Amino acid sequence: MTLRLILTRHAKSDWNDPLASDHARVLNPRGRRAAPLIGQWLAGNGHLPALALVSDAARTRETWELLSAELPTPVPVRYLSALYAASPQTILRALATAEESAVMVIAHNPGIGALAAALAVRPPAHPGFLRYPTCATVVLEFDAAEWAQVRPRSGQVVDFVVPRDLEAVASA
Repeated sequence: MTLRLILTRHAKSDWNDPLASDHARVLNPRGRRAAPLIGQWLAGNGHLPALALVSDAARTRETWELLSAELPTPVPVRYLSALYAASPQTILRALATAEESAVMVIAHNPGIGALAAALAVRPPAHPGFLRYPTCATVVLEFDAAEWAQVRPRSGQVVDFVVPRDLEAVASA
């Protein structure tokens, strides 16, 4: 059986409110433009999740709402406090609870980027992969029957994109 995992870092957040807690930070205008582009890219390439696991922070929720509005059908979502500032191990534990074969995780760096790097058999040649900028998205496939069987260096990279790539295409 093949499992498909989509790992997305939240879109660019707003730092203008000095009184807002990190957990309450929302997206800035650039982030609000980037998230729908990622949703369009996922839909256009057939990278459709059957479930989304999303950090309960404001910026990850907003990223999901804008991104998922571009998908062809509604996707069930679970907002998880454990994914806020989560380590790769914590993200994997949350993923192990999923029964769907195609799951999207939206979380934060450094955890989400570190997990992407740890799971890939071979990283993509893209220069942005190792720094995993905001809204970076990788699609990985695993030859496994369930998420608990996923191990480091076992995922084949199917696709990777950053919003800047999509903005360059849109403006061309």
